[in-house]
Amino acid sequence: MAVKIRLTRMGSKKRPSYRIVATDSRSPRDGRYLEQIGFYNPLVTPCELKVDEKLALKWLRNGALPTDTAKNLLSQVGVMKKFHEEKRTK
Repeated sequence: MAVKIRLTRMGSKKRPSYRIVATDSRSPRDGRYLEQIGFYNPLVTPCELKVDEKLALKWLRNGALPTDTAKNLLSQVGVMKKFHEEKRTK
């Protein structure tokens, strides 16, 4: 099973908010997911972004591949930097 870290859309029409989730790559965008890692709301200024670093690092260590957008959001929080430092020190 290929696991991806990606966004799932929530909210109403024209008022999106997103969950950052770990999911099977074959499942639909808004379908079932394995675990919720965080939350992203682009409509608020400044945008609201909350990520559970422990869960994100756990999934990255286990081989989950983030999508481009999820990777950018994880980089903003500093998770990707911690992950690359962990890999480099091993």
